[in-house]
Amino acid sequence: MDYNNRKGENKMEIRIAKSDKEIVGSYETMSQLRPNIKRDAFLGRVREQEKTGYNLAFGEDEGRVVSAAGFRFVETLAWGKFMYVDDLVTDENQRSKGYGDKMIDWLMAHAKENECREFHLDSGVQRFLAHRFYFRKGMTISCYHFQYNF
Repeated sequence: MDYNNRKGENKMEIRIAKSDKEIVGSYETMSQLRPNIKRDAFLGRVREQEKTGYNLAFGEDEGRVVSAAGFRFVETLAWGKFMYVDDLVTDENQRSKGYGDKMIDWLMAHAKENECREFHLDSGVQRFLAHRFYFRKGMTISCYHFQYNF
């Protein structure tokens, strides 16, 4: 299925950011999810993460970035090869227009095309609306994620 051109939906086109301009152009949308990253540090952070397999996908509609996702392909003993989504956001002023649906469908299709067996993401416990969206997309809660801050 062509996730960039489904009939009757928004005109969002999704691609992976390659140029500095494309990465920087995703900042406004991504900063809504990651407000701790300042504009002048964003490009460097993305480029540094690319060294460990990070990809930044973005969706544009009429020249404006309305959705963004950071992801990587990972392989572990527990799950085999899978896509891990680090970041997934739709512009808060553009929600409920199908952009999030289209982005997650594109990500899942991209994972399958790259022979992934699974699709994973973490979501903050406070993000109830995002959780409702993930459940609607057929996702389940499969584990707890623990952290320790130094």
